[in-house]
Amino acid sequence: MEAREVRDIDDAIRLVELRGLSHVKVGIADIDGVMRGKYLSKEKFIGALRGGFGFCNVVLGWDLNDQLYDNVQYTGWHTAYPDAMVRILPHTCRDLPMEQVNGQSMLFFLCEFVESAAAICPRNLFQRVLQKADDMGFSALAALEYEFFMFRETPQSVRDKHYQNLTPWTPGYFGYSVLRSSVESDYYHQLLKLCEDMDMSIEGLHTETGPGVLEAALAVDEAGAAADKAFLFKTFAKVLAQRNQLMATFMAKWSHQFPGQSGHIHLSLKDSQTRLPVFHDPDQPHNMSKVQRHFMAGVQQLLPELMAMYGQTVNSYSRLVPGYWAPLNATWGLENRTTALRLIPGSAKSQRIEVRIGSADANPYIALAAALGAGLYGIEWQMEPEPMVEGNAYTQTFPDRLKLPNTLWEAAQRLKQSEAAHALFGAEFVQHYAATREWEEREFRRHVTDWELKRYFEII
Repeated sequence: MEAREVRDIDDAIRLVELRGLSHVKVGIADIDGVMRGKYLSKEKFIGALRGGFGFCNVVLGWDLNDQLYDNVQYTGWHTAYPDAMVRILPHTCRDLPMEQVNGQSMLFFLCEFVESAAAICPRNLFQRVLQKADDMGFSALAALEYEFFMFRETPQSVRDKHYQNLTPWTPGYFGYSVLRSSVESDYYHQLLKLCEDMDMSIEGLHTETGPGVLEAALAVDEAGAAADKAFLFKTFAKVLAQRNQLMATFMAKWSHQFPGQSGHIHLSLKDSQTRLPVFHDPDQPHNMSKVQRHFMAGVQQLLPELMAMYGQTVNSYSRLVPGYWAPLNATWGLENRTTALRLIPGSAKSQRIEVRIGSADANPYIALAAALGAGLYGIEWQMEPEPMVEGNAYTQTFPDRLKLPNTLWEAAQRLKQSEAAHALFGAEFVQHYAATREWEEREFRRHVTDWELKRYFEII
């Protein structure tokens, strides 16, 4: 029996027994999309499969640096940080080929928070959006693609260097380079094989524009599975890099000298009953069906309100500057890579929308919830998109209603005030998530940047 054949609790127990494993690894997403987890003994794991297990709710109440949020209601010192109930998801079973125990791969399972914590759990949030799609008669397909910079550094060396003067994996600008991928083929093939072994296949992998930057396009799948695969990819691509004495970063923008790093989302819908695509209509311009048009309109019109769910860090907004392949307004265009939304016409199978606003640092569950939820909202309310943009969107002027927030703080305020966000995601999630983004902005404002020192120290 193989890991990807596991479908239910009995399958999971059987595979653990067959491999003679004494422990199993589990992981769960925090608010920022960081994987948190632990090893469970076989006995604990089997019991947890059947009845769940407690996981300290601080995972939903601290930031990237394990600092406690001071402005959230669900968790905090006032709650004394009790355990929250978690369920293990048998069908997410994966081999961890880099962890061998007695000649067998360690097994890994994803989890999600349930009961009271479900309202703010990122994975559970997206499951609720998927349920809304099902209630409306749709199932969603998704594929995510990530840009990430690679360095010849270690976690210790970047700290010793104070994150300055880092050595890129490869030098110079050389997008789509066969030279680079051939010289460094050992790592490329390790990554491709790891993703095959862990059931998160890469459809395309190539160098991007910038020193040491790669782009990986994950294969399309049912949206729930695609979200899990994106979450797994971001963690285990970094694991593999570090095991090769390299480092990968998914920061939105690590240097002002180079382009930012995107996390683009491709989406389409099928009819739940017939399983046929619903975005394609050959009798309409660009093959865009009425359903796709309303979906596009929903994503477009809610982009300014939901921006905090696509750009979740202060750094995310450093990427959104003219001329660096990142959109500045809630626009759409036909095969247009200067707009926030790119309509990709094609066959019934390939007709889709690409949401280009998201950065690589975004939590894939939250970003997908925003994109799919907004599209469903557009269908529900029969929204119509703004006029299609032709040519370079960076050089054009658009109505204020299409302007995107410029900072994380502004994005958090827009999210808090969004009636659509409350309707789609629930007041508990909106309040908790917006408060965590406010915390992130306030933490940034407590510090002095190198830019400020260089600009003001002597001359001001």
